[in-house]
Amino acid sequence: MRFGYSETCLDHDTGARHPENPDRLRAIREGLKRKHGVEYVEADPASREAVGAVHEEEYVEEVSSFCESGGGNWDPDTVASGNTWAAALAAAGQAQWAGERALAGEDGRKTPFALGRPPGHHAVADDAMGFCFVNNVAVAAQSALDDDDADADRIAVFDWDVHHGNGTQDIFYERGDVFYASIHEDGLYPGTGDAAETGIGDGAGTTLNASLGAGAADADYLAVVEDAVGPAIERFDPDLLLVSAGFDAHRHDPISRMRVSTEGYALMTDRMRGLADRTGAGLAFVLEGGYGLDTLAEGVATVHETFDGRPPIEPDEGPKEGTEAVVDDLRDRLDL
Repeated sequence: MRFGYSETCLDHDTGARHPENPDRLRAIREGLKRKHGVEYVEADPASREAVGAVHEEEYVEEVSSFCESGGGNWDPDTVASGNTWAAALAAAGQAQWAGERALAGEDGRKTPFALGRPPGHHAVADDAMGFCFVNNVAVAAQSALDDDDADADRIAVFDWDVHHGNGTQDIFYERGDVFYASIHEDGLYPGTGDAAETGIGDGAGTTLNASLGAGAADADYLAVVEDAVGPAIERFDPDLLLVSAGFDAHRHDPISRMRVSTEGYALMTDRMRGLADRTGAGLAFVLEGGYGLDTLAEGVATVHETFDGRPPIEPDEGPKEGTEAVVDDLRDRLDL
């Protein structure tokens, strides 16, 4: 794979005990050292105009000034330093690069993966939250739609982070040109992402939320992907498929109760690759969460290995009854 990466993202200083810290990127880089075919690209940072296309100008001014004046606690969980705004623009720029390269036809072993931090999927149009300041995947999606040369009219985002990407959903909730699908742990921060949230107005039917109970494992995630997310995105027929790739649903991640294995991420990667092939969509990955350093590094590495030719191993067990009920409900709601 080709990985978007910038040392600037290491300068976002959240403090020694914060789970979202520079060691996350260092661990990923260390884990990829032993892999073949890894290439790093430093993309240009996102422009203020690109960020302003998905965030309100008043918020952009407020948060950039907050960071440039030294930062501090934006809220109890979301911490900024003097270098955070530059890191956020770098992360958003990497997401833009990933979307651009996918639309340009880079796939297979050249499939792009943006390794930026701070993450983005909780950032709403007018606020930072959940460790996120700029919604990276939203910037990438909107930039693709605004680029006349890209010829992209419809974008799909699949979010497999254990937390619901409330910011991405909110930004596109009333629009019909972006489809947002999420699998997340029921009851976990930020408490959004109910199955009844399917979009309104022009966006009616373009949001899919699979809220799974604690303990959901590989077969549960695959059931949702194969029987709900995949068919919904295939019907939407996007030009670009962006994966908000958080690795905190891993069974050994310290802040969730899900049971996804490292192999589970390989399986979801394989299904997204197949979905992109069937729809003719460009495919790109954008890093979100993942707070166990070893499991985060393993997760990113297994995505790379899947594109490098290693076939994933299918699970031995099927999904839980509760998951089957979730899938049936989603199919009814979206008329799949």
